[in-house]
Amino acid sequence: MKATEVPAIAGAYLFEPTPYADERGFFCRTFDADVVRSVGLDPDAFVQDSLSRSVRGVLRGLHLRSGAGEAKLVRCSYGKVFDVVVDLRPDSPTYLGRAFFELSGETQATLYIPAGCAHGFQALTETADTSYRIDRPHDPAEDVTIAFDDPELAIPWPLPVTSMSQRDREAPSLAEVLKHREG
Repeated sequence: MKATEVPAIAGAYLFEPTPYADERGFFCRTFDADVVRSVGLDPDAFVQDSLSRSVRGVLRGLHLRSGAGEAKLVRCSYGKVFDVVVDLRPDSPTYLGRAFFELSGETQATLYIPAGCAHGFQALTETADTSYRIDRPHDPAEDVTIAFDDPELAIPWPLPVTSMSQRDREAPSLAEVLKHREG
């Protein structure tokens, strides 16, 4: 497994496994505590695993947590997603930086997203399963959502949106979220 820094988001990493393929399919390690530790992360900090299943065109996000935030490892275990990270940490050298990834079940790459960054994705295949390993138990009172189509972010979503939650549809702009965080 190889860990690569994400230049557009300070503290973010892409973990790429080495699959072993043969006539049966493939096998790969999707989490390795030693590799995670080698980039300065605590592998024991993750306390919750979650999974979402989405159909083609579904958009989830942009989400983040208030308070201490939430760091997470994200992987598309089946299908393919267009994944987005936005750095919203005011003290970060990559503040307001954006990074885009195509995560897929073929590669099983895992993206580490530091606390304080917004995250979202769009399913590119008929079925896309996305796994999350999160460093804090979920508290709905800390949920923050930013409009996926905010012109300031200009995220190049690859497909028309076929479905999204009401919360995501009604999300405020980035400017509104930042103003609320400062106030």
